[in-house]
Amino acid sequence: MQPRPLTTQTRQDALRTLAESSAGGAVIDVLVIGGGVTGAGTALDAVTRGLSTVVVEAQDWASGTSSRSTKLVHGGLRYLQMLDFKLVHEALTERGLLLSKIAPHLVKPMAFLIPLEHRIWQRAYYGAGVSLYDLLANLMPGRRTLPIHQHTTRKGLQQQFPDLKHDTAIGAVKYWDATVDDARLVSTLIRTAVTYGAHAATRTQVVKLTKDDTGRVNGAILRDLETGEELTARARHVINATGVWTEDTAELADTSGGLHVLASKGIHLIIPRERIQGTSGLFLQTEKSVLFFIPWSRYWILGTTDTPWTLDPQHPVPTSQDIDYVLEHANEVLTTKLTREDVIGSYAGLRPLLQPGTKEGTDSAKVSREHTVASPVPGLTIVAGGKLTTYRVMAKDAVDFALGGESEQTPSITHEIPLVGAEGEKAVRRQAAHWRTEFGWSEQMVDHLLHRYGSLLTELIDLIRADPSLGRPLEAAPAYLRAEISYAASHEGALHLADIMYLRTRLNYETGDRGLAALDEIAALAADVLGWDQEQTEREMASYRAQAQSEDLAAKQPDDESAEEVRDRAPDLTPMVPIGTPDK
Repeated sequence: MQPRPLTTQTRQDALRTLAESSAGGAVIDVLVIGGGVTGAGTALDAVTRGLSTVVVEAQDWASGTSSRSTKLVHGGLRYLQMLDFKLVHEALTERGLLLSKIAPHLVKPMAFLIPLEHRIWQRAYYGAGVSLYDLLANLMPGRRTLPIHQHTTRKGLQQQFPDLKHDTAIGAVKYWDATVDDARLVSTLIRTAVTYGAHAATRTQVVKLTKDDTGRVNGAILRDLETGEELTARARHVINATGVWTEDTAELADTSGGLHVLASKGIHLIIPRERIQGTSGLFLQTEKSVLFFIPWSRYWILGTTDTPWTLDPQHPVPTSQDIDYVLEHANEVLTTKLTREDVIGSYAGLRPLLQPGTKEGTDSAKVSREHTVASPVPGLTIVAGGKLTTYRVMAKDAVDFALGGESEQTPSITHEIPLVGAEGEKAVRRQAAHWRTEFGWSEQMVDHLLHRYGSLLTELIDLIRADPSLGRPLEAAPAYLRAEISYAASHEGALHLADIMYLRTRLNYETGDRGLAALDEIAALAADVLGWDQEQTEREMASYRAQAQSEDLAAKQPDDESAEEVRDRAPDLTPMVPIGTPDK
């Protein structure tokens, strides 16, 4: 099936479908609220069952939790300590599917070391744990997707991670998980859903859930944040997949029933690759969280923290205290000393933590310890909890629950559907050798492109052949091609400059200046595709510059309250409207 692009036109088509559903047109089978990984997965699950599906997101795809994770697809090794074997097996099964079939171009194997200090009990304890981890992973049907764990000597540990303090370490256990560019996973899920017939619209906020005479939720009132216009949609089933906004969204149906979801903030630091000598990832436990060292492209990702968050969930940012905490714990295990000057970027995300039990009066079905599906009122299904790795199971459970008995006639098939870019990826990888010569790209650039686009790289090649200047790297951000910026606007649904800087690329946090040196060139490329005039282009650039500056200042604040106050001085170009009754 030919992949369909995300364009301004596909967004308008989605808005028209929503409006027509309440004006004599066909009622939508499933309306999904939330454009993170769970909402995107739910849209794909629903449309591949043959259901008419629309997914809406108040900001950009993956603009919340789903772009601010640790970038891991993993089984949850630490859940074995809680003896939650079913959960770990479920996550490892999903990891295997993503690696082998669903998204092998996006999800890549990564080795991790667990340093050991005690020869007898630690080696036995962690060895038994990762042995069970491997066993649960290989219970899934089909071939093994990752190597089994290994025990490494002190010398082997020193060779693989020279900058780790080895005074007390007697060796390590080496095991495998996988990494993923989380934001690209979400946008690829959305493109796949649209390819199969779903409609998708960003900057479209649900401001009210509507009900029929019996009290059943039958649709929504939405606001197009680009224009301020409101429209009403009718749907047989509404699925709330809004993560840390779960309770706020449920209240739009005037119900106090539903799920309790609390937010927990986790932050990550970006450190230049040359500052830490090591070839594997590192997994350590701290008194409050876990500490990962993840080698990624030209840098390391270090994190994370785990602190309660009670403020506005829109723009969580790392504080000075957060950054110091991660640096302090990293320096405890490194021979080199990291300082603030080594931090070229940082980001913060909010985990939607599902609280035990559901609100009174809720009809719910507990599907796993980590996520729950519930229905506070007929017609509205809520899915919450879980994690990136198990998004597909969450989506399947949500659609099953919404359909009830009907799901038996059209069961989920997403376990056998590759995402766009996966089909033909191996053949395109072979062709890429010729493109490397034709366009003068480095081997690193080719790997970068294949990892981001898979077989969709042929679409970028078409753009470059039509305009050879797009085959050049960005002047001030040479890790990206000019074509990637045009492609973000023409094929990946970017509407604003911030969408490109934060989500279609990672320039906001992977360069020391938040990508500002490349802003003029990027804005000109986006303007050419999106039809911005000079005034709009300058407005987009001024908005992003203000956001970048506010985030830099926020990272110097001592606590969340002061950091949020500083960050909010630079509002979004299309801010969300306050939750409540729409203006009339």
